[in-house]
Amino acid sequence: MSQRPGHLVVIGGAEDKKGECKILREFVRLSGGPRARIVVMTVATELPLEVGAEYMEVFDRIGVEDVRTFDVSNRANANAESAVKAIEKATGVFFTGGDQVRITNLLGGTKIDAILHKRHEEGMVLGGTSAGASMMSNIMIIEGEPETNPRLGAVEMGAGMEFIPGVVIDQHFAQRGRIGRLLSAVAKYPHHLGIGIDENTALLLKDHVFEVIGDGAVTVLDAGAMTYSNAPGLHNNDNLAMCGIVIHVLPAGYRFHLRERTPVIETGNQADRTRS
Repeated sequence: MSQRPGHLVVIGGAEDKKGECKILREFVRLSGGPRARIVVMTVATELPLEVGAEYMEVFDRIGVEDVRTFDVSNRANANAESAVKAIEKATGVFFTGGDQVRITNLLGGTKIDAILHKRHEEGMVLGGTSAGASMMSNIMIIEGEPETNPRLGAVEMGAGMEFIPGVVIDQHFAQRGRIGRLLSAVAKYPHHLGIGIDENTALLLKDHVFEVIGDGAVTVLDAGAMTYSNAPGLHNNDNLAMCGIVIHVLPAGYRFHLRERTPVIETGNQADRTRS
């Protein structure tokens, strides 16, 4: 059994489920291919039967023989031995979209929470789309206005499930005009990288380096080098001034080192030395 953490497959939502299904196929491949044992967690959605059945059909069509869904409607479910045993045997666990607050409220501190972290550290692949992507970080966006300029208090933040330290993740990024709310988040937490993931786009994270796959891009906002912010002293809903923000836009095939806070750019056949 691997003693290194497994991949994280973090999807910006609305991933292709009817055509080539490139992102979901990659999740399956990383999880073991046809011999993968997949558990679909529908805790984020209020329609677990419908959403679970949709993913069961997709994974079955991809060729996974062992796929099951597990819903958590209360914290007692999240401490059930049947759930723990299912995750213990899984090679990949996939979180559907919905409401990320449901994930943290129902799973935080439970036996499922503990076994997810344990198994991921042992090499299990963990995937999540939309709300299932937002919950991956230590601090997550709970809600915020799209298509707005950065403002103090434009986003409500809360604790995530702590699979990726040092980042704040937003999803449906370009499609819903969420750059203003992600900038508002990193203005509040400038030591965190802002990660905006477009629809039908994912980052594959392993050993602190992620690679982008899919149709869109991943936008990285780095406020670490910010030279000026007017945030101190502002009142709620006041407009933010932020100078010196670094923005990286990375389409499919590009990679980024989270600890070094730098893109991994290949020149010819020689990779940048920031790659771990």
